[in-house]
Amino acid sequence: MIKWNKLLLITASMGLLAACGNDEEADETVDDSGEVVEEAEETEETEENSDVTTGATQVRVSDEDSLLEGVSDDGAWIIIFEDDVTTDEDLVLTGGFENNNGETERKLALYEQDADRNVTGTFTLTAPSITIEQESTRLQYGTFEGDVIVDAENFRLVGGTIEGDLIFTSEEYEESAEIDDESTITGETRVEGNNGDNDDSADVTTELHKYVLVTKIHF
Repeated sequence: MIKWNKLLLITASMGLLAACGNDEEADETVDDSGEVVEEAEETEETEENSDVTTGATQVRVSDEDSLLEGVSDDGAWIIIFEDDVTTDEDLVLTGGFENNNGETERKLALYEQDADRNVTGTFTLTAPSITIEQESTRLQYGTFEGDVIVDAENFRLVGGTIEGDLIFTSEEYEESAEIDDESTITGETRVEGNNGDNDDSADVTTELHKYVLVTKIHF
């Protein structure tokens, strides 16, 4: 009877040790090098800490080639600059992107920051112009040297500098824009819509005025 009790005790102890081992293994994973590392604790992702991500949601820009890819349809919602970049191309920031929260947005991040999210440096993007086609585009910190043409709603300039003109293609886009007190625009801010249809209307109106004037003279 004593032998059976000892056997049951040993069996129970082995089961307890196995359970503890499984719990420890659940907290670990194996990295690509084969080393066992502890898994990071999961944290809720907010809009601010989701700005810097990995994979297809971001493009890192350090030269002209990565810049042209980043602003294109093949780019990402957030474009993170790592150096000053210059191009002779008229840039177009295309639309159709969403941030990590599923909201329509693109961001030009012309700055770097430390682990505490303090801005530690800014960069300059130089181009003849950039046309913003993405709704809710944010140009944050740093400097854009050239004209910014806004052809979408909810453009935001956050702590940044535009060394050139800020041109909206409609009054609606101008009214929806937000430019904070820390931002600077060295050139002119104005609305310049697509005047193709307006020119046609003006021509028709001019011809009508001429016809009325000639008719009055004849009478």
